[in-house]
Amino acid sequence: MTDSMRRVAIVGGSRIPFCRSNTVYAEKSNLDMLTAVIDGVVERFELDGMQLDEVMAGAVMTHSRDFNLAREAVLSSKLSPLTTGITLQQACGTSLQAALNLAAKIACGQIESGIAAGTDTTSDAPIVFGNKFAQRMINLSQARTMKQRLAALKGFRPGELKPVSPTNGEMRTGLSMGQHCERMAQEWEITREDQDQLAYNSHQKAAAAYDDGFFDDLVTPWSGINRDNNLRADTSIEKLASLRTVFDKGSKATLSAGNSTSLTDGAAAVLLCSEEWAASNKLPVQAFLTTGRSASVDFVNDEGLLMAPTIAVAEMLQRAGLKLQDFDFYEIHEAFAAQVLCTLKAWESKDYCKQRLGLKKPLGSIDREKLNVNGSSLAVGHPFAATGARIVATLAQLLETKGSGRGLISVCTAGGMGVCAILERP
Repeated sequence: MTDSMRRVAIVGGSRIPFCRSNTVYAEKSNLDMLTAVIDGVVERFELDGMQLDEVMAGAVMTHSRDFNLAREAVLSSKLSPLTTGITLQQACGTSLQAALNLAAKIACGQIESGIAAGTDTTSDAPIVFGNKFAQRMINLSQARTMKQRLAALKGFRPGELKPVSPTNGEMRTGLSMGQHCERMAQEWEITREDQDQLAYNSHQKAAAAYDDGFFDDLVTPWSGINRDNNLRADTSIEKLASLRTVFDKGSKATLSAGNSTSLTDGAAAVLLCSEEWAASNKLPVQAFLTTGRSASVDFVNDEGLLMAPTIAVAEMLQRAGLKLQDFDFYEIHEAFAAQVLCTLKAWESKDYCKQRLGLKKPLGSIDREKLNVNGSSLAVGHPFAATGARIVATLAQLLETKGSGRGLISVCTAGGMGVCAILERP
């Protein structure tokens, strides 16, 4: 431990191309993908065989076999097997929270280096049986005599074999994230046209970034693919407008498959460390992770499910002594175009900022030209736990390319939570 707080360096990240569910990665597991991105970091920064202090990673959609996912990925990777692996999960904020946790340890001198990562697959989603059949199987496995085995099977009905499919619905409300976001869009009067425009912009920016070579170091080709297969450089406002709404069929419905993220498979990782460790290993520093914040909303009692980042960012700015306008880049996770637009509108609202955020005046508007400048989740995809690490690595590289500056990260999550962070390059 140190007597004073140290700066937390971001060396850089690596991810595999993100792919639509049940396409290229249909037969890949979370372990496969997480191992691939850890090795991507290892190869990019020549860490083969090196012992890092920690790898902190997780996934949202997991099998029971994934109970020690981060450690198993370390053991499958090219890192030293002496590297500790810690598994955590905070829905879509998982890998950003992992980065913040590692940063806190680095800042106070508890550790020197670590990889924050996330992985998710909806192609290899856990398919399980209902509680009745599961309990029956447990009783059967514990039976020692034929009489006990027959007793465990007594009353069995074929209907018990019906699998319970995974769902992205909120347990407390029974509504999907898209249904919740549709409610938010209607509450904040977000138009279909504005949502489609934001989605179109995201695809255009991401395609341009690929063409310009921005992602060359960030995206490691894997399984025969070198670019996110959700990306549609040829989409148009007209094509997006033609898509039907998917979460509500009423006349006020606005959310479509085009302005909502698709189910995606993929993984991402980012290397963090102390300045001293970076120097001793002759590694570059792209940016510094300076602070972060988490917040939650009471969505069960009608707060917007994905509005927690409005609170997290406001609290983070107050603690950091910054204004919303004090940033060169804004990386706001595009779970849905409507979610981004609701967030921006809330920060501009005098009533919301006063009544919900406790502020004397609105946080205000941002320069939209600085928003998701190389596209975001609507274009590249959203493997739930991987998005945070993707954004951290993207923003760090943006700041390095610019030479100096400050960037804000905002990620909404299931369960009515939000995670945010600030990256800076002096």
